[in-house]
This record gives sequence, structure tokens and C-alpha cells, in this order.
Amino acid sequence: MEVADVFNTTNHGGGGGGKRKRDGTISTFTAANDAVDLSLLEAVEKSQSAAADVVLDVKTLKKLVLSFERRLRDNLAARLKHPNQPDKFADSEVDLHDDLQKLKVLAGAPELYPDLVGLDAIPSILNLLAHDNTDIAIAVVQLLQDLTDEDVLEDNDEPARVLVDALIENNVLELLVQNLHRLSDSDPDEMAAVYNTLATIENLIEVKPPAAEMVCERTRLVKWLLGKIKVREFDSNKQYASEILAILLQSSAANQKKVGQMNGVDVLLQAVAMYKSRDPKSSDEAEMLENLFDCLCCLLMPLENKERFVKAEGVELMIIIMKQKKSAYGSAVRALDFAMTKYPPACERFVDVLGLKTAFAAFMGNVILNVPSVSARGRAFEWRCFGCPDSNPLFISTDFTIWKKWGKRDPRHTLRYMSSVHWVAPLMLIPVNKRNKKERYQEELEERLVSLIASLFGGILRGSRRERLLSKFVENECEKIDRLMELYMRYSDRVKVETERLDSLEFDDLEMDEEEKYNRKLESGLYTLQLIAVILGHLWCSENSQMRARIELLLKQQKLTKDHIKDILQEYHDNIGDIDGLEEKERAQSKIQKFISSF
Repeated sequence: MEVADVFNTTNHGGGGGGKRKRDGTISTFTAANDAVDLSLLEAVEKSQSAAADVVLDVKTLKKLVLSFERRLRDNLAARLKHPNQPDKFADSEVDLHDDLQKLKVLAGAPELYPDLVGLDAIPSILNLLAHDNTDIAIAVVQLLQDLTDEDVLEDNDEPARVLVDALIENNVLELLVQNLHRLSDSDPDEMAAVYNTLATIENLIEVKPPAAEMVCERTRLVKWLLGKIKVREFDSNKQYASEILAILLQSSAANQKKVGQMNGVDVLLQAVAMYKSRDPKSSDEAEMLENLFDCLCCLLMPLENKERFVKAEGVELMIIIMKQKKSAYGSAVRALDFAMTKYPPACERFVDVLGLKTAFAAFMGNVILNVPSVSARGRAFEWRCFGCPDSNPLFISTDFTIWKKWGKRDPRHTLRYMSSVHWVAPLMLIPVNKRNKKERYQEELEERLVSLIASLFGGILRGSRRERLLSKFVENECEKIDRLMELYMRYSDRVKVETERLDSLEFDDLEMDEEEKYNRKLESGLYTLQLIAVILGHLWCSENSQMRARIELLLKQQKLTKDHIKDILQEYHDNIGDIDGLEEKERAQSKIQKFISSF
């Protein structure tokens, strides 16, 4: 996939390169005998043909809104006069739907959105989401999806903001979710409306990120999403539900806590457990599985959800998935890394259920895996503050565009993204071909395992569990130390090459300061190198003579000294951030200084 393809990709399921578009046709209105009303289809075709010839300006907009308001009044009057005689208000329903279809032409002129809001048409349109005829509500959903489509709103930030603000002020989130609960997946048109509802919610969040918390506070959307994820059968809407849940969780601690309180950790564990011994049957299903793990990793950021994960035997499940060596293997390692970061009980459980054997088998490269096939759209973007020791990612995002926005929003933090498909750094995207895809997947797995082992050392400080962890580096003639030093040299060489490249460049025009240089080195592998140095620090501080001798021997073979490791640790020490508070920063720096002194 080319860079341009990634930026233009908005597909959530069902294949294809863009968001799935559905025809704006209404389901055939059925009277008492359920006969097909061909006149309705003809009316829709005529309205669509007429819409193509409309000249879009304020005058045309006013005509469209006035006509719509008149059709709405006629329909309400007919329904009030003949509540039990559908044939008496069927014609007015067709006319109303016809005018809703005509309003879709406004998607071609987003600059008119402020005028649409000024004409006070938004409340009337949104109220139809509660219309007794679900076909009318479905037409409104289609209209909203078209008006808020990502391609339509691109380069129209101000009109988009005005429209979205008006929609939210008039309870669009509540009305969309209420309507969602009455739609059925057994009806093709309603199933399409479910998809369009989720697409509209995503579009609203993209324009107004705080809407992610609003929709969780004000509606029962999370309950609906969790219910959808529970269903065993796979379909495009289950896939999209998993993606929307990931978007809601990606950057909101409030949502993470709320979903955790709603038994979300257990629901997601049950959902991924279906793939512990089998692979997804399609790339779309594989994408959904990755979305589920993205959700799980987001949930594992608050401390209370880590506790729920351990109590629900999530550690055991992830180890089982690893043992089965299916496509979810790498995702299970990632979930364990999240669970064990700054949470000793998860580290202790991992050791107690014999996870060390499974983890170190992978660390030694003794596991043969199939690389999962997942599109770039379906992969989450993981953002980690590399200046903060043992940090969780700041958030996980399935929205590709957010990496650009977030990096600009808070430049104090160094951000990067790793996936099985692309390596994304701030303002940089490097696509890889299929041959390199497997190598990149294995490399990411190595980096995740290094992080996991560092978390184990940080969470298990004493006792028999600590001894069991340390003993892994002594067995088989210290082969784990050999592997660790192999990775140390590989990442050291990579960082050295990047440092030399940066030093050779002229930065007058690029405005690259020392902090930016450091960020670039982190992106090239310095962070993983720092974690390896931290692990070596733990091993050295154990004062085991066999391990110390092995480390010194391997350094000597590479014509290096302990000062090389000390320099890596010192750079890490000097760049530790204070995102977790000054006390945590001082504690972390004190730990690293202890390693430096011991060397």
C-alpha cells in the first residue's frame, strides 16, 4: 500500500478502499397486504435524478428546507388524523422521504452548513430519528452520514465544526443511539443503517473529539457495542463495533474506567478467547480481532482494570493463546505487556502460572509464527511517551489521521507508532513490502518481549519469583544473556547509524534541535536499546558472578566496555519525563542511577 492510499483509506469493513457507501433508497413501504409499492421506488429515482441538477447556493438551500418543513408538517398532520390507516399517510411519507433525499445534495456544498444551521432545520431533521416509520429514520441516518462524511468535511473545518456543534446541541448522539437499539441485523436495510449510524458517530468524534466522552456519558452506546461484540457470529457490523469501541477508548481515561465498570474487560476476554485455538477466516475478521485487542490494551491502562484483568484470569488466557501459536500470538504478548506495566500482581501471576517458559521461548526466537494479514486501516496507532520509564502508551488510535494532530497538540512528548504493516513516526510514514512485512512483525514482537521482560524485572523485586526470573538468564550456559546481548548490539548499531546520519545533515532549514534529534534516535530503536540496558542493569545488580562474567565476556568480544551500557543508561536517566509526577520521576531516576553506579 502506498502512502497516499493509507491517508485516503477510510474503510471499516466489507472490503474496498473507502468507507462503504450504500444507496440512499428507502425500503419499500408495505401496506396491509405487504405488496411492493413501485411508485415509491420511482419517486426515489426521480428525486435522485433531480438532485444531480440542483445549483447549490443559499437560495436553493432555503427552498429545500422550506419544502422539507412543509412535507414534515403534512406527514405529521396525516398521521394524527389517520393513526390507524397507513394507506392514508403513505403518500405523505413518500414525499417526506423524497425531500430528505434532496437534502443529501448539501454534502456537495459543506460551505452552506452554517446557513443550514441558521435556518433552524437541524432539530426537525433529528426529531425524525424517532419517527414511527423506521424507513424515515434510516433516511435521516443516511443523510447525517453523508453530511458528516470525512471526504466531505476535509478542508472545511469551520463549516464542519458549526454543523457538528449544532447536531450535538440538538441531541444527535442520544437520538442516534436510541434509534440504533430498534434496528435489526436480520433486515438488510436496517443492518446498513446500523453501519451508517456507527459511521456518523465516528465522523462526529473526528470533528469534535470530546464527543467520544459525551456519547459514553449520555447514551447506552457502550452497552450496545459490548452486546454486539459478545455475538459469536462475525459480520461487518461486529467488526465496525469493535473499531468504534477502540476509538471511544483510545484517548479517554474516563471511558476506559466506565467500560471497565461495565464488565468490559471480561467481555473482551471472552471475545478474543474464541481465537485462542483458531485463526480468523478472513482479513476483515483478522482486523476485528486486532481491534478487540486494541480495546483490551486501552482498558488495561487504568490500574483498576489491570486488577479486573488478573481476576478474570486474563494472564492465563494470554499464555494459552501464546502456546497455541495462532495469529493472535503477538497481540497476546502486547496485552500482557500492558497488564504487567507498573502492576506487580500481574507480574507475579505471570510467573506463578509458568508464563516465563512461554515468554522466553519466544524471546529466544524458538517460535514459528504466521504473520497476521491485517489492513493498515484496521491497525491501531500506539503512542508512547518515550521520556517516561515503563510507561503505557498515551493512547491507542485506530484513526490514522490522529497521529498528525496529536504530535502537534503536545510536542513535549515523543510519539511513535508500531504495527505489523507500517512504522509511523511523527510526520513520517514508511510503507514496507510483503517480504519485509514478516521481518517487521518479528522485530515488533522482539521489542514487545523486551518490554515485557523489563516489566517483569520492574514488578518483581524480591523473593522466589525474582530468583526464578533471574535463573532464566543462567540456564543453558547463559543463552538468554547471549540473546540479550545480540539484540543489544543490533539496536546499538542501528542507533549509531541514525546518529551519524543526523550529525551529517544540515539542519538550518529543518529547524531540528537536540530534542528532535533525540526523538529521531528513539524512533530508530533507542528506546528498545534503553530497555535492554535496564534489563542488563537488573542482571548486574543481582551480583551473580556467572551472569556478570558472561556480560563482560560478550562486551569484550564486541570490543566494548561497561561504559557503553552506562552511557545508554545515563542518556535514559537524563531524559526521563515527569508525566507521572516529580516523585515518580525521581524514583525512576534513582533506580537508573543505581544501575549506573553498579556498573
